[in-house]
Amino acid sequence: MRSGNPSLKTEAFEKFKSSDMGRKMTIQGTVNKTFILLLLLLVTFVYSWNQFVSNPNGVLPLILVGAIGGLIVGLITVFVPKISPFTAPIYALLEGLFLGAISAQYEVQYGGIVFQAVLITIGVLLSLLVVYKSGLIKVTQNFRLGVAAATGAIFLVYIISFIGGFFGFEIPHLHEATPLGIGISVIIVIVAALNLVLDFDFIENAAEKQVPKYFEWYGAFGLLVTLVWLYLEILRLLSKIRSR
Repeated sequence: MRSGNPSLKTEAFEKFKSSDMGRKMTIQGTVNKTFILLLLLLVTFVYSWNQFVSNPNGVLPLILVGAIGGLIVGLITVFVPKISPFTAPIYALLEGLFLGAISAQYEVQYGGIVFQAVLITIGVLLSLLVVYKSGLIKVTQNFRLGVAAATGAIFLVYIISFIGGFFGFEIPHLHEATPLGIGISVIIVIVAALNLVLDFDFIENAAEKQVPKYFEWYGAFGLLVTLVWLYLEILRLLSKIRSR
């Protein structure tokens, strides 16, 4: 993989070339599609948030539909990029359902935490975009492999933790608000943030290779995947800090 983000891999576009020079992927088109996906996510985010406010005990179906449905649609998009103009918006809507309810739960426990998490996520996105465009971070092969390996290790730990939960097994400090637990969350946030750099690199390279127009949706989808992960990890980190 060229990216830690499994939805954005070089192999996803290397075999494609745009036969219609008027219908090739552009960076600006990808940016526009990203904004569209964020707006769609915001719509269902607000809906799910309001549902939690009116009935906190009745949002579990929304969380399950958003999480499981988003995972299924995301995997379909990864394996069939050509349908991303249809699946990427669906993914955004489903993730909004999940994030809205989860965020509302955090907000009840730690007032103002959601606003802080959103601001930090936006700040990290813009900062890394500036750093990437300035050339301060060089996306070398070793950099790609390092971030991909770290990302894979994190998700492996999460899977073990998820499965272990059914058997009463917990990975020490991973979900705890101890100094070590906070340090682990900081590392995970850094890895998630570095995936943004790889996403920028993927989108830029794909546009240079003149891949088909629908890859604008695929690139926007991949960027949204990373942003959702980054936001959730920042939310978790802030909750650990606030709980102390």
